[in-house]
Amino acid sequence: MPLQYLNGVQNGKIALWHIVEDEDALSEMTHFDTCPTEIVSPQKRLEWLAGRLLIRNLVESAGLPYHGIQKDEFGKPFLKKHSHYISLSHSFPYVAAQIHPSASVGIDIEQPKEKLLRIAPRILEASELENAGDNIIKHCVYWCAKEALYKIYGRRGLLFTNHLRLQPFELKEKGNLQGWIDANGTRVFAELEYIVTKDYVLVHTKTD
Repeated sequence: MPLQYLNGVQNGKIALWHIVEDEDALSEMTHFDTCPTEIVSPQKRLEWLAGRLLIRNLVESAGLPYHGIQKDEFGKPFLKKHSHYISLSHSFPYVAAQIHPSASVGIDIEQPKEKLLRIAPRILEASELENAGDNIIKHCVYWCAKEALYKIYGRRGLLFTNHLRLQPFELKEKGNLQGWIDANGTRVFAELEYIVTKDYVLVHTKTD
């Protein structure tokens, strides 16, 4: 079974799905969700189906029936008939998800690429740029962390450089990040965790 990573923490869970199936196999496994016809990319269709399977696994592991996913007016996904918070991310062939019963969460998975160095000035503030240097892995952690913060906030209108900030950190295989969201005159702090593997970087809300 491609449910590669399932980590239970006190009030939340994260999981990773490694896509090895074709669309027919994933469709058969869902038993519930049908990929929208407007999604035409074969890769995107696989990611969509795997994401629903992953959320279904997390919901059922919490002892709840799975009724599907909807999106609010800002595009943030939420569960039908449950108040739990969820977050989804994909970087083919991986899909990551997080669920929490009472707090907004954010998760992001990416594969380190050279383009992160090119777009860094549009994403990172000066002190973050200095801390990241020319280390692509560290830039990927910063990128994932800011995406996670954006998903925690759950609304549009944020600038990654101005409104989403992170404390400088020392890169390890696993570690914690201190971040905050400055928006609408308020500052919301968030603790994040990151994992670096040979295939991807994963950052998610710390919930323990």
